[in-house]
Amino acid sequence: MSKLTRRDFIKLFGAGAAAGTGLFGLTARAVAANAPHVVVLGGGIGGSTFAKYLRIADPNVRITLIERDAQYITCPRSNDVIVGFHTLEDITFDHDTIRDKYDINVLIDEVAGVDADRRQVRTAGGQNLSYDRLLVSPGIDFRWEAIDGYTPELADTRIPHAWKAGPQTLLLKQQLKNLPRGGRVLIAPPVDPFRCPPGPYERASMIAEYLQKHNPSAKVLILDPKDHFTKDGPFKKGWERLYGYGTDNSLIEWVAGSEGGRILAVEPKNMTVEAEADRFQADLINIIPPQKAGKLAFAMGLTDSSGWCPVDRQTFESKKMPGVHVIGDACIADEMPKSGYAANTQAKVAAWAISDLLNGRQPGEPTLSNTCYSLVGSRYGVSISSVYELHEGHIRNVPDSGGLSPIDDNPARPVLEAVYQKNWHRTFVKDVFS
Repeated sequence: MSKLTRRDFIKLFGAGAAAGTGLFGLTARAVAANAPHVVVLGGGIGGSTFAKYLRIADPNVRITLIERDAQYITCPRSNDVIVGFHTLEDITFDHDTIRDKYDINVLIDEVAGVDADRRQVRTAGGQNLSYDRLLVSPGIDFRWEAIDGYTPELADTRIPHAWKAGPQTLLLKQQLKNLPRGGRVLIAPPVDPFRCPPGPYERASMIAEYLQKHNPSAKVLILDPKDHFTKDGPFKKGWERLYGYGTDNSLIEWVAGSEGGRILAVEPKNMTVEAEADRFQADLINIIPPQKAGKLAFAMGLTDSSGWCPVDRQTFESKKMPGVHVIGDACIADEMPKSGYAANTQAKVAAWAISDLLNGRQPGEPTLSNTCYSLVGSRYGVSISSVYELHEGHIRNVPDSGGLSPIDDNPARPVLEAVYQKNWHRTFVKDVFS
């Protein structure tokens, strides 16, 4: 899929459709063969949640989930892997439970083409599936052209972004372990919007704590294109308490966009980045590139000029392709962040909306939510939560519906929030994959 252009994608499907067999691999137990069929592309947080909750919403629909990889590694808690609190296996999940428990046909295969006019999907493995509704949860891709000299090959070998948990997460972990005494770690978050808005700052925090224990004369430098970031008040207060932020001995230095924090280029040969303010050398560089919708969304023609997918916010049906719904990081959801929790709640809304549409009912007006916990240290958590509703066709935060960790002198609060963070992840992944 990654090497296909949109033209190749459509042509490949066309050739296959001419010889298509209309095969459908579901070994349905109770669902009638002529029942409506919903196909899901992508078995991450959004796609897996959707498949499970569509089954709960509608026992009579046939569901096929197509996912390239047999296992999925969650991005939430991947920062813990970098500093050694967890292994990659701890945050890896398969699709066996939702397949067996919820009667979902799971195909480990790659999408080769989609014909939206004939409502058919073709896979690289030769399956040709018709659908009544298609749900796409393609995740993100990167705008490599935004930073001169930064390439996918460089990210895989020397300057990892580690923004999709996997081998790069382990590479970053090893680089941190090998950091010379008194070395410098440089972290460059992207411009908005991007997946997991507090993630770069949690990563900087966790690395600072690691250095405090194992390499106390080392430093973390954050070069940021923005002047503000989510939860920046509680984060900075935590940095003050834990790492001396704002003092001459701070473990963390943060350069805002208005101070020249936006990076323009990277020179891997001498481990230097060029930012608007100056040139900075580091021993470990972690660049998180600007982002856009995943490759599948582009190949299908679901994106607009913003690089993201416009949708009807009530049903998450694409505004560019009827019968196709887009959820998660790839869709335009206005004031909702691009987070795993947002994908999870959008998936539930889409599941009920599609069930309504298949059964001739008018979908209801949804209420959505987001909750996000971050660690500033292993025993210091912060959080934000919000509720969202539709307002004039857009998703808007309901005033006073959520909250942000208060900054006060209660020493127990951040400790409890760190506990909540761990329990939140445990409950969350069960909701998605079990």
